[in-house]
Amino acid sequence: MRFIQIIEFKTSRIDEFNALLDSWVEKNEGNRLATRAVQTRDRNKENVYLNIVEFPSYEQAMENSKRPETTEFAAQLMALCDEPPLFRNLDLLNERTFQD
Repeated sequence: MRFIQIIEFKTSRIDEFNALLDSWVEKNEGNRLATRAVQTRDRNKENVYLNIVEFPSYEQAMENSKRPETTEFAAQLMALCDEPPLFRNLDLLNERTFQD
């Protein structure tokens, strides 16, 4: 079953955050477990963002979380946040794509 993790975070340093994220994506090309990632900005809360990351399964997401390089990367990202991030772990039950 596909798995989605939503990470809600607050930062006034989004450009630095995204530069670090871009570097991570480039470094891990060919070695990633995530299959899709989307970053959004909350229109109603200043400096609040959500990263929505999809994995083939919960198990692969947890494998990714246990990697030392992931732990180090997460610590670097958290240092750029104004407060601790919130995590939501979701099993993907249903998906629809609309082309109207």
